[in-house]
Amino acid sequence: MTNDEQTEVPGQTEEIDNLAGNERNKGPQPIVELMQQYDLKPKDLVEASAEQLTFKLVARAMKGRELTINSKGIVQRAMNRATSKVWTQKQLFNY
Repeated sequence: MTNDEQTEVPGQTEEIDNLAGNERNKGPQPIVELMQQYDLKPKDLVEASAEQLTFKLVARAMKGRELTINSKGIVQRAMNRATSKVWTQKQLFNY
């Protein structure tokens, strides 16, 4: 069967996209509660970071969008600098 002969089922592509998206969304993360306890805003983490940390990455971390190990490390180090404490990734993320 060639690509021209394949038929696409309506909504099939959207269904696959939704399934993949749900696997990457881990829900609200512990970092949200910790940021509230320390009265931190995303801007505070971006300013505290010595690395390339963006507002978008902080927002994704807080929403629970699955991050790479490197991205989680950037957020973790920014949180450590902003709070002057040492946090592990397990304390900040539940995945």
